[in-house]
Amino acid sequence: MSDDTGRKKRAGGRAGNKTRAGTAVIDQMPWRIPVNPDRPTEPLDDEGVEAIHRGAMRILKEIGIEFLNPEAAEILRQAGCRVEGTNVRMDEDFVMEMVGRAPASFTITPRNTAREITVGGKHMVFVNVSSPPNAWDMERGKRAGDFATFQEFMKLTQYFNCIHVAGGYPVEPIDIHPAVRHLDCLYEKLTTTDKVVHAYSLGRERVEDVMEMTRLAAGLTHEEFEAKPRMYTNINSVSPLKHDFPMLDGAMRLARRGQPVIVTPFTLAGAMAPVTMAGAVALSLAEGLSAIALLQYIKPGCPVAIGTFTSNVDMKSGAPAFGTPEYMRATQMTGQLARKYKLPLRSSGVCAANVPDGQAMWETCNSLWAAVQSQTNFVYHAAGWLEGGLIASPEKFVMDCEVLQMIQRYFEQQTYATTEADIAIDAIREVGPSGHYFGCQHTQDRYTTAFYAPIASDWRNFEAWELDGSVWTPERAHRIYKAILNEFVPPPMDEGHREALADFVARRKAEGGAPTDF
Repeated sequence: MSDDTGRKKRAGGRAGNKTRAGTAVIDQMPWRIPVNPDRPTEPLDDEGVEAIHRGAMRILKEIGIEFLNPEAAEILRQAGCRVEGTNVRMDEDFVMEMVGRAPASFTITPRNTAREITVGGKHMVFVNVSSPPNAWDMERGKRAGDFATFQEFMKLTQYFNCIHVAGGYPVEPIDIHPAVRHLDCLYEKLTTTDKVVHAYSLGRERVEDVMEMTRLAAGLTHEEFEAKPRMYTNINSVSPLKHDFPMLDGAMRLARRGQPVIVTPFTLAGAMAPVTMAGAVALSLAEGLSAIALLQYIKPGCPVAIGTFTSNVDMKSGAPAFGTPEYMRATQMTGQLARKYKLPLRSSGVCAANVPDGQAMWETCNSLWAAVQSQTNFVYHAAGWLEGGLIASPEKFVMDCEVLQMIQRYFEQQTYATTEADIAIDAIREVGPSGHYFGCQHTQDRYTTAFYAPIASDWRNFEAWELDGSVWTPERAHRIYKAILNEFVPPPMDEGHREALADFVARRKAEGGAPTDF
């Protein structure tokens, strides 16, 4: 990394996470909530948007959605929906009235109020990889997730300014019993990071515990916690056409307390959804809007977002595929419908590759740029995802953060400003047809902040790269990841809040935590 020092210093305006010794592993961009200035990519014309909307409404009216939660089904019966057993059918007028109650944007404020995020409009926030059962790195290879690896990923999540949300577990720590896993994981998350956190909707106890832990970590009263969004959950439908009991239970609990719910159907075209993108998107929308209608009936105006996880499968093997042309178009199409409904949009940075290689990066880049093009507001799995979500990799995390920083730089007004000084006629006249721009005053005044400065890329020529050891990108990322862990300093936290949080965890563990099937 020392060979890059000069170049990084020339790219001013960056702010690394400083250690107590005053050094920084990388010279990264400062914390900010990116704002996407571009017009969205819209593959559908107006009739196409209406056709998919009509398809989603027909699914809801004629076929219905299975609500495998008796309380949710009964609430929808009271709302006037047609309920037969677990099947719930709802009319367009009801769905659109309920969706119309949802806010177009909302904020989420964690224990460090300076880390507040905005979800909606043209704002775009990035979330760490969430939920893989396995990890892979260059030293240890593929292995089952454990708590030590979970802790490493939480440090990376806190360290990188381009990661705005500490979402689900970056890797599932199977060495902790499921009854108390959420207690250890959320304690670690709330003390190692000061960013927005997430609760898995996997049973009443887990959801209630996470809400209480979030409240205690910020030193809030119950009234203060419920006065504005402080954390969130993401629920997934069980495609095709089902919402399960625990996801709905958790969503309803958060909604009643004013905490955001992101509803993300997982529709794989050719397997859990029609093979056509229009059919898969229509099914996804029907599943998502049905749950949003439920939540808005329960708590009008509660913060919600609609998610898209529509991709395709490899029709030769049945394996999920991500970052495909079809995935990109489905994301863009869903963005058009989300804007029609005036709902914030969630998508993901995903790939099917097994290691952080070229396939991993081109598929992830396709996914991330589809998020940009669709005007996504909340990007899940933005850093660290491999093997279709079965592996989390720290090297991939670093490599993805390079891309996220590039996207943030791409958004900056400086990259497309057109003032007289930017058009630079005087500099062009000064240099003329025979000179160069390295030494002219226009360049001297701007060179420190003119261009993006990489954190993992190597821009030297082949001979310089070869003389320095021929280090490939994953190895550079591995070195950065290790250096971050060695120098990591957790964010400050009020000791009284930490003690209250620790006492709660100890009490809940003594009570047995959450019930399990084990």
